[in-house]
Amino acid sequence: MKRRSILLLCLSLFSAAGLAATASAPQPPPGHITGVGGIFFKAKDPKALAAWYRDVLGMPVEAWGGAALRYDAPKHPPALAWNAFPATTKYFAPSTSGLMINYAVDDMDALLARLQAKGVAILKRDDSDPNGRFAWILDPEGNKVELWQPKH
Repeated sequence: MKRRSILLLCLSLFSAAGLAATASAPQPPPGHITGVGGIFFKAKDPKALAAWYRDVLGMPVEAWGGAALRYDAPKHPPALAWNAFPATTKYFAPSTSGLMINYAVDDMDALLARLQAKGVAILKRDDSDPNGRFAWILDPEGNKVELWQPKH
């Protein structure tokens, strides 16, 4: 099974069964990670890159230059996957960046049509994964972006 499939299967299992069990599970002591509060990375041209994410991917970029992506948005997965990959992984290729972000999307077909209309090359698409539909692109700075429409 692919590494991504294992991660997403864990998320699916968590969302299906884990939420009910979490209410009765013992809580860990104070002083632990509770979630991801933000994703921050360097860019050669932050304003231009933010504009591309806004105009091409539909990211809700706000006046302060970033976006607040809500967990309670319709069709958003209930959890975020965190995983450190080996330094030798080829999963981020063709990007040479040490970071890849997976964005959950509500309508893969609509997004890919918009991307293609704007001249963005779709590196690969996978509609056969049991956890949903995936596609991969590169942003203007060469960062690989994974798009995921969760299976509902």
